[in-house]
Amino acid sequence: MSYRDRKISRNGKVWQVGTLTYTMGGLAALFCWLLWGDFAWYMKDRSVPQIVQLLLGKYGASDSIVGILLGSLPPALTILVSPVISYKSDRHRGPWGRRIPYLLASIPVVVFAVAGLAFSPKMGGLLHRSLGAHSPGLNGCVVGFIGLFWGLAELAFFTVNAVYGALVNDVVPPEILGRFFAMFRAVSLIAGIIFNYWLLGNADVHSILILLAIGLLYGIGFGLMCMKVKEGAYPPVPPPSSPSSGILLSVGGYFRDCFGNSYYFWFFGAMAMAWTMAGPFNLYAMFFAKSVSMSLGTYGKCIALTYAVSLVIAYPLGALCDRFHPLRVTMASIGFYACVMLWGGIYARDFNTFGIALVAQGVVSGTFLTAASSLSQRLLPRTKFAELNSAGAILASIATALLYPFVGLFLDHAHHTYRYTFYFGFALALMALAGLAVVHSRFLKLGGPSGYVAP
Repeated sequence: MSYRDRKISRNGKVWQVGTLTYTMGGLAALFCWLLWGDFAWYMKDRSVPQIVQLLLGKYGASDSIVGILLGSLPPALTILVSPVISYKSDRHRGPWGRRIPYLLASIPVVVFAVAGLAFSPKMGGLLHRSLGAHSPGLNGCVVGFIGLFWGLAELAFFTVNAVYGALVNDVVPPEILGRFFAMFRAVSLIAGIIFNYWLLGNADVHSILILLAIGLLYGIGFGLMCMKVKEGAYPPVPPPSSPSSGILLSVGGYFRDCFGNSYYFWFFGAMAMAWTMAGPFNLYAMFFAKSVSMSLGTYGKCIALTYAVSLVIAYPLGALCDRFHPLRVTMASIGFYACVMLWGGIYARDFNTFGIALVAQGVVSGTFLTAASSLSQRLLPRTKFAELNSAGAILASIATALLYPFVGLFLDHAHHTYRYTFYFGFALALMALAGLAVVHSRFLKLGGPSGYVAP
């Protein structure tokens, strides 16, 4: 059975994926190690951005600066890193596979950057005192260190993002991807509940300890996953289309592969809107909570509640995606999200209505994330999955880099009326839904749920 035409082979309790063969026990072990890595990843993902947001607010960063550091810097790094890493990963062959080497290389960078974030206030204080009269101020020095280590952390994070989904696609049988990503989502929600319910309320006081613990957990947890998950053998890398291949030719080939088919362009564009639709609200949700006198502890418990609800519905959603296709479930979830954001824009004006909107937004946003988690794996060809998937990340990154600073400037000029973030989410959801309607029409012509063949 060739890798290109790999299929699930189930005879009793045996699954085959390319050159990999799993018994039930082997499949369970694979899931355990992948999900353990997911837990380490999501403890970092659920905690570090929120602590950075708290630190930026504590040291006087404006909404515009928050928008640039948390909104624009990550996608800018994605544009630079994701195409290169994904392109090289698809074509790498080595004793550790084609994905694991990149994941392993990112681990020490993440640990170092998270430790740097932990000590940014102290280093900012030292720099402020050292510069004396030439210092831009304590707040400016601290925010500068936060920006430096946040950028380094994001550089490593997006290296992982570029290839981790491709690793899952290489080692997990495709017919159970929806259920695997539902478990993946469940693990992320458990990590979110742990941080938001028990730790967030103390994050402003014990940020150093929490960040150091998260960095250590990530280094150990993700490292163990990389050591235990084994990739199969891959077919030889196809020869370059021209003997004079170089950087320009590689870039040209990348753009032809990723954007030469209008079907993929519609898909990438629609998902770019969908992946950014929750950003304007989430980026300023803590500041919104403060504006309606909601304490950090209460805010964290509301977020934990949204994760608990999402956890309950995660596996049924995954099974629903496997049965009806994730494209359709994703479209339905985006429609619900648009309704919630419109309601929040109209009614979320005080403590109680904001709390309702916060929980509803989180649950419906989580529904979308669960539904869409296996969508790329079901629509994109596996032979160039990482490369094509990175193109979607590029478009989403461009949209984010342009949108989030604009939202920050808008809020600075709108006297920090954070209710307007709901309207941004509503508009993005409508654009995403319109784009996916076009994709769905083409999807049906390509065979639909039962006979789809990726072009």
